[in-house]
Amino acid sequence: MLGIDDPLIWGVYILCILSMILCVVYGLINWNRGEEAEVQEIAEEEAWEEEEEKMQSEELGL
Repeated sequence: MLGIDDPLIWGVYILCILSMILCVVYGLINWNRGEEAEVQEIAEEEAWEEEEEKMQSEELGL
């Protein structure tokens, strides 16, 4: 079939296809995971920047 007589070559093709399917399924399952942490990180960065600006203005006397 298709000129491939060696069963090991067929095994490699099958494993490649199965690994591709596994990667797609994993990607679909974990598509939007971690968004909650991102919102919290943005809020922490904003608070950090406000504190930094406050400290700079106190140091420079502006």
